[in-house]
Order: sequence, then structure tokens, then C-alpha cells
Amino acid sequence: MHSFYGGGTRRSYFEGWYFKHQSKTQTVALIPACHIDGAGRASASLQVVTDTQSWHMDFPSDAFAAATGRLAVRVGDSVFTERGCKLDVSTPALTLRGELQYGPLTRTVGDIMGPFRFAPFLECRHSVLSLRHTVSGEITLNGAVISFDKGAGYLEGDRGCSFPSQYVWTQCLHGGDSLMLSAARIPFCGGAFSGCIGFVYAGEREWRIATYRGARLVRVSNREILVRQGDLTLHAELLKDSPHMLRAPLGGDMVRLIRESPACLVRYTCTLEGRVLLAFVSAQAGFEDNWN
Repeated sequence: MHSFYGGGTRRSYFEGWYFKHQSKTQTVALIPACHIDGAGRASASLQVVTDTQSWHMDFPSDAFAAATGRLAVRVGDSVFTERGCKLDVSTPALTLRGELQYGPLTRTVGDIMGPFRFAPFLECRHSVLSLRHTVSGEITLNGAVISFDKGAGYLEGDRGCSFPSQYVWTQCLHGGDSLMLSAARIPFCGGAFSGCIGFVYAGEREWRIATYRGARLVRVSNREILVRQGDLTLHAELLKDSPHMLRAPLGGDMVRLIRESPACLVRYTCTLEGRVLLAFVSAQAGFEDNWN
């Protein structure tokens, strides 16, 4: 692994990864990140989110390292790769130790951002690194053992300078299926437009949903996203949230507070050419409601 990106030569930059782990009854998300603020000051962080609580830990830049050309990240004494993670965190508020193993990652068919990944005006570029994968092993969090025997995982990432000023995001693992949908306000030529990206992975097949593929946002709010793309319709409706406060980047600095419910009640309906592709309610869905 190499040390912090560019040795502090970049300005207003962040990069983070969202490792979601789900058992039959519990959800734990881990978010390692590096960031450089507008003054060129570099730092790193690790956020831990469970069904009931969240923690944020700051680290100096020399506590962060990342590999080139592959997913391997170290923050403090914890290491994250595409094969699993090894956790060793000890603070007055959080003690977290253990090791989790991942099965083969299910890759997307092409970059989730499509041609927009080349757009210079984007504040944030999103990546989906695994639509779903298996998770095994156990961790101990503040003395409580959490087992992920026959668990499921999801992995995504973000990089840029800031999260969008307004966005809604939801993700869910349901049986062997998975989905993600996000809508955001995107600055462009002095104004802004609303766009979306997402996918439905069902029956070991991926359906891509995106503005660059003609997707149209029919409704979007802090409680729902309804999108239509040709003969495909996807509706996500938040029925009951359980929000925790997380930090997000603003100009490379982790000073913005956002709301995330890592395990809440959401109804999903997806139809394709008039037939139901997916229809279920999950109590383990993730939902971020940051739409003003």
C-alpha cells in the first residue's frame, strides 16, 4: 500500500468506501475515507453504523494507506479489501474487533456513472463495486458478538470534492437480489438539474437505471423515489425510518451532517413491461434522506 494520495498536493478532495454487511437480523456498515480540505490539509476517518447507533473516528493522514489498481485500504489498524476486512478499533466510545470474509464480488456491467464519469462539472463520482456478495465471520462491537454466518454484503464508493447539495439514496439486499437507487441535484452551467443512477439485480441479471439511459424522475422527496425508464418502473417508498447522523464531505472537509437509516422499513416495487419484477417490503433497507 502507498500513503495518503499525493502527499497533500490535491485540494478539496475526498474518497470513501461503503462496506455494508447484513445478517438475518442485523446490519453493520463501515465507511473508511480519506479527505483533503480547501487548505490542503489531509486527514482520514472511519465511520461505523449499526441498526441503533453510529460512530465517527478521525485519523491523521499517516494512518491512511491505499493500494494502487486494487481495493485495499488501511485506516488506523483496520484493513479493508475486496476479500474481507480486519477490524481493530479502540476508543472511549467504541471497541470493534474481528474479521469478515467476502465471497466473490458481483461486478456491474460497466461503470455505474456511464458517460457522466468523464463530466468535469460533477461534485461526486459514484461507484458500485459489488452488487452483492456473501459475508462470513464475526465481529465484537462494544462487547456484543455479531455473527454473519450466511450473511450478505454490498460495496460502493464515492470520490470528488463534495456530496450533492440535495440527494436521496436507498439500497437493499433481499434474498439473492439487490438494488440501489439515488437521485441528486447536479450543478450545471450556473444552474442545476435532477438526475438519477441505480440498478436492479434480480435472478442474477442486472438492469441499469440512469439519466444517461433515459430514466425520468417522476417523484422524488425525503420519503420516496419514483423513476421510469422505458418499460421499467422502480418505486422506493420509505415507510418508517431510523436515522443516524453521519459526516459527509463539503469541499473535501468532513463537516456536513447527513441522515442515514442503515436498517429501516422501505417498500420497493419494480415492474418491467407490465409484469412485476420485484415487490417486497424490507426492514433492513438503507435510506439517506437529504432532499430539501
